[in-house]
Amino acid sequence: MGIDQLDGRLLVLLAEEPRIGVLEASRRLGVARGTVQARLDRLQSNGVIRGFGPQVDPAALGYPVTAFATLQIRQGQGTDVRAHLATVPEVLELHTTTGSGDMLCRLVARSNADLQRVIDRVVGFDGIVRAATAIVMENPVPLRIIPLVKQASEDQA
Repeated sequence: MGIDQLDGRLLVLLAEEPRIGVLEASRRLGVARGTVQARLDRLQSNGVIRGFGPQVDPAALGYPVTAFATLQIRQGQGTDVRAHLATVPEVLELHTTTGSGDMLCRLVARSNADLQRVIDRVVGFDGIVRAATAIVMENPVPLRIIPLVKQASEDQA
């Protein structure tokens, strides 16, 4: 599903001011309130908008260390490994991948020493054969979607 320029402007506005109401969004965008509500409903039902929750910084919660772990798993153990990793609160994301590993996890920890505890918990499951971990030094380009939204909406023009 593509987005048009109005969808793009609405998404940018919501990203810049996530607490804005539908009425104020309609005023800023110069369209009817019902149009904004219909666009929001469609963007949500099509999975473009996944949620409206707050963005929480793990470092502010006491988890300043971020690492990525590439996991190799035993064949046929994917479902069990996923279930295991879902029980580890410090596993923020899990992706299945191609290449040298089978899964890529984004982990957080309270310190480098605590990262060892997290890794031990992650790999302490029989379905995980090997892990390679890289500690994040800095994040100069944090997760961003708005440049992609702008490009996608311009592509429809």
